Amino acid sequence: MKKVTAFIGNHQKHSTYKAVCEFERNLKAYGNIEFEIVFLKDYQLEYCRGCKVCFDKGEEYCPLHDDRDILMEKMIQSDGVIFATPNYAFHVSAPMKNLLDRLAFTFHRPRFFGKTFTAIVNQGIFGGNAIVKYLSSMGGNFGFRVSKGCVLTTLEPRSEAAQNKITREINKASARFYKNLMRPAPPVPSFFRLMTFRMSRTSIQLMLDDKSKDYRYYKENGWFESGYYYPVSLGLVKKMAGRIFDGMGKRMAKRS
Repeated sequence: MKKVTAFIGNHQKHSTYKAVCEFERNLKAYGNIEFEIVFLKDYQLEYCRGCKVCFDKGEEYCPLHDDRDILMEKMIQSDGVIFATPNYAFHVSAPMKNLLDRLAFTFHRPRFFGKTFTAIVNQGIFGGNAIVKYLSSMGGNFGFRVSKGCVLTTLEPRSEAAQNKITREINKASARFYKNLMRPAPPVPSFFRLMTFRMSRTSIQLMLDDKSKDYRYYKENGWFESGYYYPVSLGLVKKMAGRIFDGMGKRMAKRS
């Protein structure tokens, strides 16, 4: 059985919630899925103060003592994660943005490898595609395997044709998500992801030391010696590219 958790960023059980429920029904029709819906409004999550303590010392030293770790643990315990939000002023909702801000240390110390991510965004007229792109980028930076999300135009009143289009988009997105969820092996990284890892790890190794949380995290995970975040066959071309990216990281460290 696979565990999937959907995090919903608005308060009402309207279009976003209904889309998540339809997504859930599709997944359960494909296979044996445990599905949990989490409304961010039901959790205490203070606004980030921008103190950077989580970056420098570690997330455990955050001065805000709320439900951040509960939400993060739900992600850790899931095989698949969905971020669902309406389009508010051409961006994610405030609770969703606050969750991302509070997890920003994960950009420095990614951890959700082997897990699948997607985004569901509903919009009135336009703007949703940019939000899906943004959320997909966040998911990739957190370490997730990203499955292409969906944008649903839910302006009311809605014609039968418009509703049918919504259903088709959810069907396609849920099928993609399930396919990625069931993949046994983690993906081979793109050149961009490989470059990000190799340049980051090289500069961290040369510029920081054990006083830094980032340095200790990379060291504990064996990333100073590994080809990528997780065991994967890179192939000859990407192995050569990795060495080039290491060199670029060294030059960047020397200039800093």
